[in-house]
Amino acid sequence: MKLKALFLNCTLKYAPETSNTEAFIKKSILIFKELGVETEIVRTSDYSIKFGTTSDAGTGDDWSIILKKIKEVDIFIMATPVWRGDRSSISKIVSERMDGLFSDEKNEKEQYATYNKVGGVLVDGNEDGAKKAIASILFDLSEHGFTIPVNAFSYYVGKAGPGPSYIEAKGETYEFTNNMLLIMAQNIVHIASLLKKSPYPIKLNKTKEKAKKISGK
Repeated sequence: MKLKALFLNCTLKYAPETSNTEAFIKKSILIFKELGVETEIVRTSDYSIKFGTTSDAGTGDDWSIILKKIKEVDIFIMATPVWRGDRSSISKIVSERMDGLFSDEKNEKEQYATYNKVGGVLVDGNEDGAKKAIASILFDLSEHGFTIPVNAFSYYVGKAGPGPSYIEAKGETYEFTNNMLLIMAQNIVHIASLLKKSPYPIKLNKTKEKAKKISGK
C-alpha cells in the first residue's frame, strides 16, 4: 500500500534561487523514501495564488492546481522559513485559502477532501520563531481536516540571533533536527497507513443535522 506525500515549500524565494527550506525538505525526503513513501515538492512561489478564503478565485489563480495535488496524496507537509519571528507570508496565504474547504462540496463519504490525510510541518531559518510557526500551522492543518500525529514537526533555526541559514550552517548535520525528522516521519507514516486501512467513519452532514436538533433548531 504505497503512500504519497506532498511537501509544500513556502519560501519567499523564486526558482531557481537557492532555497534553504528546499534543502531541509530534501533531507526529510530521504527519510520518507526509506519508509517507502513517494514524494513531490512544490515551491509555492512558482504559482500565482490570490488572496482569499475560497478554493477557486477565478482567472489567474493557481491555487486550484496545488489543492488538486493535496487531494491526491496521503501526507501533506507544509515547510516554511521563519521571517519576522513567524511563518512566511506565503504559508499564511496557503492556510487562508484552505478555508475554502469549508464551503466546498463534501466528498462521497460526506467528509472534507482532507479527511484521512496526515499533516506535518518543517520550519527553518536563522532567527527565533520556529515553535510559534509550528503551533500556528499545526492548528490550521487540524482545523482544515488533516490528522496530526504526535511530534509531527521538525525545525532548524540555529543559535539565538541572526546567523547562517540551513545550508551554510550545515543544518543537515544537527542531531536534534535529524532526530525530530526521524520521529516525525515514522509517526506520520504510521498514522497515514492506519487511515488507509481504517478511514474516519464520520459523516459530517449527519453530524450537522444532529447538532441542529440538540441545539433546539
